Parts: sequence; C-alpha cells; structure tokens
Amino acid sequence: MNKVSAVGSLLFFIVFSFMINSKLTAQSLPRPKLVVGIVVDQMRWDYLYRFYDNYKPTGGFKRILGEGFTCENTLIPYTPTITAVGHTCVYTGSVPAISGITGNDWFDNKADKGFYCVQDDSVETVGSTSTAGKMSPKNLLVTTVGDELRLATSFNSKVIGVAIKDRGAILPAGHGASGAFWYDPASGNFVTSTYYMTELPDWVKAFNSRKLVDSLYQSDWGYYLPKEAYAKTGLPDNLPFEYKPFGADQPIMPYKLKQYAGKDFSKISFTPFGNTLTEQMAEAAINGENLGKSTNTDFLTVSFSSTDYIGHSFGPDSWEQMDDFARLDTELGKLLDFLDAKVGKGQYTIFLTADHGVAHVPLYSKARKLPGGSFLDNVVFTDMNAKLTAKYGKEDIITGMFNYQVVLNEHLIDSAALPENEIVKWIITYLEKQDAIAQAVDLRNLSNTTLNYKQKEMISNGYFPQRCGQIQIILKPGYVEGTGVGTSHGLWNPYDAHIPLLWYGWGIKHGSLNRETYMTDIAPTVAALLHIQMPSGTVGKVIEDVISKN
Repeated sequence: MNKVSAVGSLLFFIVFSFMINSKLTAQSLPRPKLVVGIVVDQMRWDYLYRFYDNYKPTGGFKRILGEGFTCENTLIPYTPTITAVGHTCVYTGSVPAISGITGNDWFDNKADKGFYCVQDDSVETVGSTSTAGKMSPKNLLVTTVGDELRLATSFNSKVIGVAIKDRGAILPAGHGASGAFWYDPASGNFVTSTYYMTELPDWVKAFNSRKLVDSLYQSDWGYYLPKEAYAKTGLPDNLPFEYKPFGADQPIMPYKLKQYAGKDFSKISFTPFGNTLTEQMAEAAINGENLGKSTNTDFLTVSFSSTDYIGHSFGPDSWEQMDDFARLDTELGKLLDFLDAKVGKGQYTIFLTADHGVAHVPLYSKARKLPGGSFLDNVVFTDMNAKLTAKYGKEDIITGMFNYQVVLNEHLIDSAALPENEIVKWIITYLEKQDAIAQAVDLRNLSNTTLNYKQKEMISNGYFPQRCGQIQIILKPGYVEGTGVGTSHGLWNPYDAHIPLLWYGWGIKHGSLNRETYMTDIAPTVAALLHIQMPSGTVGKVIEDVISKN
C-alpha cells in the first residue's frame, strides 16, 4: 500500500469512528445528572395549602408547585401508616406484605422476640462510640429504586441516604447504597455502620467537626413569622394537650436552647433547626461525593425528620408546627438554590412526599367538638392479660400490642394446649366493647371478615404473618393511641394516609393531577424516568402524567 492510500485509509477510519461515536452519543439515554428524593416526615397533604400564605416565592414549596407537577390525591395503600413503612414504600413501590417492613418495631413470631426495623447486631457504629450505628437494611426483603439504579449502571451511580432518623436514611438508600448517614443524639455527629464502610468519609468527618448542633443551639426557637400569622389559628400558644419537650418551665416560644450546647444533642430534633442540620448535611453529601458530576445519574435521599418530632409533641394545629413548616420552606429553597448552582438548573429531578400524615391532637378535637379521643393501649393490654390469666390460669397470654395489632404468646398457647380460637374470639369481643374501637379483626380470617373494602385492602397490604400480630384493631376516626397529650398516626384514615407528592426539574411536566395515585407509584415512576428496572417488590404503576415527552 502506498503512502497516499495509507493516509486515505487512516482518514476514512477517523471520520467513520467519529460518525459512529457521534451516533452512539446521540442515542445514549437521556437522564438527569442527579435525582433527589425528599421525604418530609409527618407531612399531611393539606399543609401545602393550610400554610400556603406563610411560604415564600423564594422558598421551596411555592417554587415546586409553580414550576413542577403536583399529584393532589396521593394515598397510602396500607396500614400501619408509620415512618419506617412509609420510607420503604416510597423507594420500593412495595407494601409491608411484600417488603417485610411492617412498622418501626414489630414482634417476630419466628424468632419469638421484638425487632427494630433497621436493627442489625452483626454490624458496628462508625463515627461514634454509641450503639447508634448497629443498623442496616437487612430486614428489608426487596430492592429500592436506588438499588436498581446501581444495578443498571454496574454500580457506577452513587446512592446516598441522609436523615436525622436512622430508618429515614437506611431504608430509602437500600441494600447497595454507596452510603447512608444518620444523626447520633448521644454524640451530635452523623454516623454510619460497618455495613457500608469501616471509616467515615473525610467530608463527613469535616461536617461533624463543625459542631453545627452547638452553633444552632445559640439561636432561640422564636417567632419566624409575624405574630398575626400565629393568631390566625384562633388558639393560644400554651395549650394543656401539648407535650413539653423542653420542660414544664418552657411551655411556649421562644424556647431557650443555649443550655443544651455540648450537653444534650437530642433536643435539636424537636426544633426546626434539625431540618437546618439535615439540609446542610445534604449539601455536604453533594459536595463530598461529587453527586451529579459523573456520566452516570446519582441519587440522594433526604428525609426531614424534625417535622415528625414537632408534630407528635405539638400537633398539626399548633403555633410550633406552623413555624416549623415556614422554616422548612426556607430550607427547601436553600437546597434548590444549591442544586441550581452545583448541578445546574434543569439538570436534576426532585420528588417530594411524606411517609405519613397525622391525626389532630385528641383533646384538641374534643375542645372543637370534633370526633376523636385517645385509646389507652397500655391499660387495655394489662387488663386483657389479667382477665385471660384468671380465665385460663396462665400469665402473659398476650405478648404485646404493636402497630395497632394484638400479638399472642403462641409458644405458651401451644405448650399449654390453650384454645387459641376461643382466646381470639374473647379478645375481639373485649376490644369491641371499648369506646375508642370501631372493630377488631382476626387477621388470619381477614378475607371472610365483613369490613369496608378500603380498610380490608389496606390491612391486607400490611399483613406479613411472621412480623404481625393476630388481631387488628381499628379505632374510630380521630382516635389515636396515647393519653391525649400530643398526637400520633398509623391508621387508614385520610389524615394519616393522604400525602403530598410533588415533582420538579428534569423530565417533569408542569401541571397537576387530581386522579387517585398511590405512594406505591413513586418508585416505578422514577424507574420509568430513568429507564431502569422497577424494584423487585413493586406493586405500583407509573404516573405517566408526570413525565415530559420532550
């Protein structure tokens, strides 16, 4: 071959290679640089509009509502509507009957002992000398959408979970996460476990060294809004049915926090500054892990936990929760500004939802002449066991009450040859005589129980026999477990099960949808957006209305 032919062949090869590479590049899957999943712990759907006037145009909620897409009628399709289950469902598209996460805590009938949802005694804490890091996702039986993203990119995508609550970081991030980090109230540091790594990354060490909690304690929790905004509630700030997390000597705002600096790191969770801490940690994770900077889509899961601590203590009608959400709006605005600067506006996708809602404080409902009250579960549990002991001559026939379910001591019942069916019927009869209870159901005979189809479906979706009780308690609307001070959640009712679902950014339309959608639809919608397999336990459907076709 002469030199002219050789040069011509070389030029042809270069041009042909360029054309092929250009074609491949043009055909490569379009994906956002980063997905950020945000769960606001205990955010009722109506908070979007109940507190709307308190949100700023530069904050997060109005910006996402104004530029993104909102699914206005998103419901949780199972019970119990509880933190661990909600975070699991959002990122797996699954329900407790499949995922195995049946509550924050449950009684394992096979192991014959109680379990915490992310408990793992085989691992150790990384970043603290406490036991806060003896946690992992091993009790989760299915994959998350983050796991599927990692699989789809040969584990080149990064998936990071951040939250104050361990379960709010671990369960969303999944089994194959690059890392999950949560707050240790004993040390004031973010920690992880040896499930993920043996040493904290340098960026987490640097974040912890800032002692941000002590800095946040230097500010009192005072009024963030004009005083007239709080007056619109029609309530004073000092109500007898509010729990006092800062002591009886601090019944109202402003709450003095300096006394906790360097001493009590747990109090930060009961203030809006816990959300400030979380937002700062999210920024640190994006910087430290270079999220959104590679050729693969990365995934950050963020759970704002302080809304739940405040909500349980003060309730949805309190000055404190109004103040908390106004401040959270500002934190979300900061996060959006940071993402615009760091990743690029239009280059990332966000979804924002909640793990559950919450009931009104029972004593507040009574004061307003609304249905509702408290269910003294501990009193009922003790009384039933005493009566069963008198009837059958054996103590502790009922092991406990978890997630509005009665757990029987089946080992005792079997060994003593006690009549289990008779005991179940006795318990149901006893429970249905209680003022707070609408119905009690034998879970093993649920299909033959006369029950509203919605309730039956939600209870069935929550039933994983190894980790559930034998009898389901259905409280009357407005009733919750406890004494009536503070409030709770966990039931099928809309105040617990109707959650916000907002979408924003890359690949997302602008608009709204009033058709029923479900928490189980979030993970498959994200999977469709990313062109990856949906998680292994998914039962939800893609919300096609959300996804832009452009």
